[in-house]
Amino acid sequence: MPSFDIVSEVNQVEVKNAVDQCNKEISNRFDFKGSDARVDIQDKEKDKVLMVFADDNFKLGQVKDVLTARLAKRGVDVRALAPGTIEKTSGDTVKQPVTVRIGVEQELAKKIVKLIKDSKLKVQASIQGDAVRVTGAKKDLLQEVIALVQKSITDVPLQYRNFRD
Repeated sequence: MPSFDIVSEVNQVEVKNAVDQCNKEISNRFDFKGSDARVDIQDKEKDKVLMVFADDNFKLGQVKDVLTARLAKRGVDVRALAPGTIEKTSGDTVKQPVTVRIGVEQELAKKIVKLIKDSKLKVQASIQGDAVRVTGAKKDLLQEVIALVQKSITDVPLQYRNFRD
């Protein structure tokens, strides 16, 4: 039976390279001379957290702009980034965690399954960990499901993998 998986993945090597490029650019920029602006990578269980440090909120925004530009240039979809709340650290410096979301979250997976079931297409959708598996009798139905999901869900980057005949 034909099937495919709906996943949300980010190339971790490109994220690391983009962070390195961002830190290099910040260290060379004149407006950041003498400042403690940087981006650190912290690995959590499933997601990566990029911790952005700066001297004030304005410089924090500048560092985030450089980071998103570097990520976009390296082919990482910036919709996978989830910025956290800005926190004050020692002195006047601030930091902000930016989570790189990997995998389809449970709430989004339920939304995708409901969307597919409401479309009345003759396919089955099931949640398999951090992916959604869609199976159907014909390839054409699966392609319709891909088009439907692409049109409906635009706030998270989704990929369609493991297409089997």
